[in-house]
Amino acid sequence: MPLFRSSPRSLALGLTALRLAVATIFIRHGAQKLFVFGFAGVTGAFTHMGVPLPGVIGPLICLLEFFGGIALALGFLTRLIALGFVCDMLGAILLVLLPKGFSGFELEFLLLGSSLALALTGAGRFSVDDMLADRQGRNLAKP
Repeated sequence: MPLFRSSPRSLALGLTALRLAVATIFIRHGAQKLFVFGFAGVTGAFTHMGVPLPGVIGPLICLLEFFGGIALALGFLTRLIALGFVCDMLGAILLVLLPKGFSGFELEFLLLGSSLALALTGAGRFSVDDMLADRQGRNLAKP
């Protein structure tokens, strides 16, 4: 493996590792919101934190983090899901965590940057997105 250049395979493996790490965190947080706190608990917490439209945003974030995390792990709709996570983390930082200073939102900042990287690059070779792109390419190539 060269020190200064990435092979296509190492790039694909790196994107897969990043996708799985980010997905694991979002699945865990989404599961806690869905199965421990429930929609009502998350809506109440979002109301208390001053998040706008907590009755809509709370359940949406629960579903995005849990099911979006699963989709991200599979590499399905990666760019769309990652963009949702960027918005999720941007909202968490700006609406709730910013007054605590950088040490109060380091994880969210890392998740934001990682999600942005995945939104820009896509899932990589080892993903459902790549399989679907290959399939679509084959169908377009047929006369």
